[in-house]
Amino acid sequence: MKAVYMTDQGMVRLNNEDSGGVFINSDGYRLAIVADGMGGHRAGDVASTMTVGHLKTEWEKNSGMKTAGEVENWLKNEILKVNLLLFEHALNNIECEGMGTTIVAAVCMDGFATVAHIGDSRVYLLNESGFKQITEDHSLVNELVRSGQITKEDAEHHPHKNVVLRALGTEREVDVDIRTVMFEDGDKLLLCSDGLSDRVKESEMRDILTNEESLEEKASTLVSLANEYGGKDNITLVIVEFWEGTEGDS
Repeated sequence: MKAVYMTDQGMVRLNNEDSGGVFINSDGYRLAIVADGMGGHRAGDVASTMTVGHLKTEWEKNSGMKTAGEVENWLKNEILKVNLLLFEHALNNIECEGMGTTIVAAVCMDGFATVAHIGDSRVYLLNESGFKQITEDHSLVNELVRSGQITKEDAEHHPHKNVVLRALGTEREVDVDIRTVMFEDGDKLLLCSDGLSDRVKESEMRDILTNEESLEEKASTLVSLANEYGGKDNITLVIVEFWEGTEGDS
């Protein structure tokens, strides 16, 4: 299994409130995370950094999980712990009032990947069936699309495009979407903040992920393209590629 993480401030924002990374536990399995912070003066980076830090610490000392059910339970429980951690931090620190973050996280095991998400950061899966988004945005425009009030094309230019209906840390309780997908030789997962998905078309993502470049080059090309198209937000992504029997690769 190979993975690469990359983040960029973009061309407009004064600081980077995204956070993320790829972390390996004692069994050699990977946890990939992208978190897009929001709310308050510099509070967004507090929320995203706290989220990634907690999950990294808990994952690196975790071991022994084998089944999808075990992974799903662990991921959901740890994200709910982070939610309460963020919520209480904001209550106790006035400068962080209203802070929160999106999150997409993927635990990549032998033969499957378990994905959790809250907000409008996304996970895409590239496999023999094609390239598709496997998370559902928790956003106002996505609800309007789902209800048939606007088209997917309308959503791309909607004035409330960035209104998120669900975030980590903004309420005492939150629902976490969890799903497990088969992960086979050559399959790739792309986790990203909306700084990428709002700028770069899915067809362009697919073409880049299927070219002959290294994972690092693919990640760099995606970030460069988002900046070329305006770079209006922070851009953060993880690409994970599965190869059976190659534990210990980067």
